[in-house]
Amino acid sequence: MPDTQPTWRLKTPSPSAASSQAEQLRIAERLEVSPLLVHLMSLRGLASEADMDKFLSPGLRYLLPLDQWPGIEAGAECLRAAIEAKRKIAVWGDYDVDGITATALVKDFMASRGIDVVHYIPDRLDFGYGLHSDGIRELAQQGIGLLLTVDCGIANIEEIREAKALGMQVIVTDHHLPGQELPDADIVINPKLEGWPTPNLAGVGVSFLLMGALNRILPGPPTDIRDFLDLVALGTVADVVPLDEQNRILVKNGLLLIKEGRRPGIQALKEISGLAPEESVGTGAIGFALAPRINAAGRIGDPDLAVRLLLAKDRDEARQLAAQLDKLNAKRKLEEQRILEEAILQAESQLHLPGLVLHSEHWHSGIIGIVASRIVERFHRPCLILTKENGIFKGSGRSTPSFDLYQALLSCKQCLYKFGGHRQAAGLKLEPFQLANLKNLFAWAVEEQLGANPAPPVLELDVELPFSLITATLLKELELLQPYGQGNPRPIFLSLPLNVLKHRFFGQKKHLELHLSDSSDGTNMRAVAWRQGERWQNASFDRKQLKIAYTPRLSKFNGLLQIELAVQDILSLE
Repeated sequence: MPDTQPTWRLKTPSPSAASSQAEQLRIAERLEVSPLLVHLMSLRGLASEADMDKFLSPGLRYLLPLDQWPGIEAGAECLRAAIEAKRKIAVWGDYDVDGITATALVKDFMASRGIDVVHYIPDRLDFGYGLHSDGIRELAQQGIGLLLTVDCGIANIEEIREAKALGMQVIVTDHHLPGQELPDADIVINPKLEGWPTPNLAGVGVSFLLMGALNRILPGPPTDIRDFLDLVALGTVADVVPLDEQNRILVKNGLLLIKEGRRPGIQALKEISGLAPEESVGTGAIGFALAPRINAAGRIGDPDLAVRLLLAKDRDEARQLAAQLDKLNAKRKLEEQRILEEAILQAESQLHLPGLVLHSEHWHSGIIGIVASRIVERFHRPCLILTKENGIFKGSGRSTPSFDLYQALLSCKQCLYKFGGHRQAAGLKLEPFQLANLKNLFAWAVEEQLGANPAPPVLELDVELPFSLITATLLKELELLQPYGQGNPRPIFLSLPLNVLKHRFFGQKKHLELHLSDSSDGTNMRAVAWRQGERWQNASFDRKQLKIAYTPRLSKFNGLLQIELAVQDILSLE
C-alpha cells in the first residue's frame, strides 16, 4: 500500500470568530458550556454568542418562511388544484435513502390528509437513476394526472416531455445540479437554481417544505408537519449534504424524533441494528447502521421494501420488513468486500495516474458507489468505478474534498452517454469503445484541477487535548455539536506525546488496538484504529512514543461502557 500519511494541521479561528481566551470564557459562562466547546464552535466559523446559542439550540422557529423558498408555494398551489380536481397523483422517487425517505414523506403526509398517492421507484438494475419512458407510460395507463418527482427529474428532459404529451401535469422537485436546459415541467423546484437561500437541501428536505406549504392551503385540519422530520433527518444525513444552518435545524429536530421511536419502521431499524429503543441516534449511527439497511433495498433488492418499512403502522410488520433489509445488507457487505478486493488490485496498477478509472463486467452496479468511496478513502485519489449493463458501461464516481467531480465529468462529456451528480459524487454511462478515452480525459481533468503532483491529503485537527481532560462530561458536551457532517465535522483532537503500553491487531488483522499512556501525567487510554490494520501491520509499536489524531467516544468493551479513542491517524515521534 502506498504511503498516504496526511499532513496534520491545527485549525485556527476565522478573523471574525471569538478567538481570545477571555472572550471565549465570558461566552462559555453565559451559555453554561465549557470554554473548549466555545473554542470548537469558533473553529466552525461561529463569531458571536447569538450564533453559538442558535447553533446549540437550532429550534424550528429559525427555519426560513416558506415564501423565501422559490417555487415551493407555486408547487403547493399546483398540487392543491390537482387534488380539488380529483386528478390522480403519482410520486416518482429515487432508489437511495434520500429518494426513498422523500417518497415515504409525501405518501405519509398525503395519507394524513386523506389523499391517496401512487408511488413509483425504478429498479436500479433494469432502469437506473431517474425517470424512464416505460414507467411514464405505465403511470399514464393508470390514469395519473399529476406526476411529482422527488430527488430526481432535473435532467429528464425527454421523459418529462413525454409525460406532458400523455396529459400529465409535472412538478419536478430535485436537488441535483441542473444542466443547461431545464425540463418543461409545470413547476421546477431545485435549491441549485438561482434565488434559493441555501443550495444544500437534500431531496427529502425539498419535499418537506413542499408538503408544509400544501398543508397550509388544503381544506380541513392541518397535519402536524413536524411528525415527518424523522424522515427528513434520515434522508438528509444519508445523502451527505452540507449541514448548513437550515439543514442543521431540520436534522437536529428530526434526530429527536428518531430517538423517541415514534415511527415503527425506524424503531425496527434501530432494533435490528443493535441500537437501544430510546438510544440517541447521531449522524454516525445513521451513516453506519440505519441508512445502509435502507440503501440495501435499492442496491440489490426492491426499493419498495424500504418504502413499506417507513410507512408501516404495525410494529410486527415493521420488524419483519427490517429483518428482510438486514439480510439484504449482510449480502451487500459480502459482495462489497469481494468487489473491493478486486478494485484495490486494479487501483494499485494505476497509481501513476492522478485519478482512478476501475472497471469489471461482473461488478454489481448497486455496490460500486460504496466501493468507490472505499478506494478514495484508501488511495486519496478521485475514482470512477464502472460495470457493464445491457451492453454499456455504467459507473459511479467519488471525489476527494478538494476535487470537483461533476466539473471533471463535464470535461469528459464528449465520451459519455449520460452523467449527473454533485461535486463529491456522480453517476455516468458510456459506450464500451469510449473507455480508453474516458481514462485519458479523466486523468487530464484531475491534473487540470489538482496539478501534476497533487498535495498530500490534509488532516485538520481542532485542538491539542491531553488524556486527563477526556471525561464522560466532555463527551456529553461534545454531543451538543451534533449533528455532524459536511460543514460541521466531528472534532478531531491532537494528543500529547504518548507511550505505547501494548498493541494488537484484531478482526482478521483489519483493525489495530493500542493501549496508550499520556507522557504528561500517565493517564492511560484504549484506542482503536478501525480499518487501518493493513496500513500499520509493518510498523513497530513496542516501547515507542507517538502522537495520535483521535476522536473520543463511549463504547462497549468486554461488556462495559467505557471511553474509547477512535484513531484517525498516527505519527511516530522516533
